[in-house]
Amino acid sequence: MLALLAAVLALSAASSCARHDRIVVGAKNFTESDLLAELVAQQIERRAHLPVERRLHLGGTFVCHQAIVAGQIDLYPEYTGTAFTAVLKHPPVSDRDSVARVVARDYAARFGLRWLAPFGFNNTFAILIRRTEARQYGLTRISDVARVAPRWKAGFGYEFLERADGFAGLSQVYRLAFRAPPTAMDLGLTYRALADGKVDMIAGNSTDGQIAALDLVALEDDRHYFPPYEAAVVAREVVLRRHPEVAAALGELTGKISDDEMRRLNALADVQHQDIRAIAHDWLEAHVP
Repeated sequence: MLALLAAVLALSAASSCARHDRIVVGAKNFTESDLLAELVAQQIERRAHLPVERRLHLGGTFVCHQAIVAGQIDLYPEYTGTAFTAVLKHPPVSDRDSVARVVARDYAARFGLRWLAPFGFNNTFAILIRRTEARQYGLTRISDVARVAPRWKAGFGYEFLERADGFAGLSQVYRLAFRAPPTAMDLGLTYRALADGKVDMIAGNSTDGQIAALDLVALEDDRHYFPPYEAAVVAREVVLRRHPEVAAALGELTGKISDDEMRRLNALADVQHQDIRAIAHDWLEAHVP
């Protein structure tokens, strides 16, 4: 009986150890997040030599946030402006340092989460239109859209319609009144809807590779509505304390990805349809040998 009990305890301890030694990496449900998560996962495997479980394409901001708070994932790529407005419910501000400072402080105090150093790029919302209309009506800034909006139809991702830094605030700041309420659709479908003429304006991501591929134009945020959206890894503090080698490994990615480079990587996946694991592997071999 004692031998059986000892065996059960040993098995339980081994199972607990194995669970603690496995890093679970999550991602939101769009290409860039999946790509960054795969880069992070491979970097942990190659430098920290820990097994990594991938939970990519989980869902939107709130799904991933709840997952990490509940301990279902250990880390995932997030954006400072998204955390500041969507999660912490602060009104948008444009100062990069203020946003980063508040996000780091509040995430640590409220959720036991640590923000690592940024990857190096800012993926802000891009208000996009077709190049033909941009030329026809002389549109270069978001404020220019006010004069054509009554004849236009807009389409936005579900999250953009709900967020504090989304459509409601944008339409107020820029006084945008469209001919009908915006169509809600999956973010991934908005680009094709715009290119095919089903809608006239969308909110995409500034680092998306499809912007150039579909000949779209990003309008200038001339009233500085959107906050900075610096991409970085958010991780459970308890995991980083248990495995400091993970933070050291991810520190090698700090500042390594520019806006243009992220746009190029996204295009490899979305436009050229290359495998995300292969893209991540090749990038790490070239930039973090």
